[in-house]
Amino acid sequence: MLEEIRKPVFVLAVVLMGIIVIFEAGSAAVLGMQNSEAARAVAESGAAAPGIGIPYMAVFDLLVLFSVLLIFASLVIPERAQARTQGIVTLIVSLLILLVSIGLLFTAISRLFLMLGLLLSPIFGTIAYFSIYGWFDTAAARVVLGFVMSLKFGFAILLVLSHQRFIENKGLVLILLTSLAAGVVVGICYGIVPGCLVSITDAVAAVIVMVLTVIWSLFFLGGSIKSMVKAVT
Repeated sequence: MLEEIRKPVFVLAVVLMGIIVIFEAGSAAVLGMQNSEAARAVAESGAAAPGIGIPYMAVFDLLVLFSVLLIFASLVIPERAQARTQGIVTLIVSLLILLVSIGLLFTAISRLFLMLGLLLSPIFGTIAYFSIYGWFDTAAARVVLGFVMSLKFGFAILLVLSHQRFIENKGLVLILLTSLAAGVVVGICYGIVPGCLVSITDAVAAVIVMVLTVIWSLFFLGGSIKSMVKAVT
């Protein structure tokens, strides 16, 4: 199968996924610059700026990028070297992503409880919530999310064009579908409440994305341990 891959198209797909991860990670700065007055209020309060749903997707998509990089490595690295290093590399990467995702999960949960606590603590708490977190620029976030989802569909198309049998790779298909589903969840969270409450649902979306990341990181971790045990025995 690997010999039949259209390498230029596949390399383009890998590069596109790398761009997606970078764009998602950098979207926090883009969204934070949309409202200067609100950004000033956040800075003066010392609170963390809202808008973590899309940036947190970058952590999950690192797993997608890592999956295709493993396939790319199989095109350029001899098979014997792959068997020796793939399990170790997967173990290290999945463990690092797992630790990061757990840390971000607790950060998102704490931020969610902070916002709910402020909102439900009238009068001054509620005022503080609306001054710091009630400004979420839903329109800009939707534009960013729509662009990211378009790139992901482009990545999926390029992947299939590089080799149609990638559709038969259940693990790759499932993680890509999960990535797309994460984007849909974030989009739904942006639309189910009034704009002044989107900061809260954005945090809920971030929690969901991080839970998915933890689950998939554990899956990668388990697979790496299993492959290392097989290599030893």
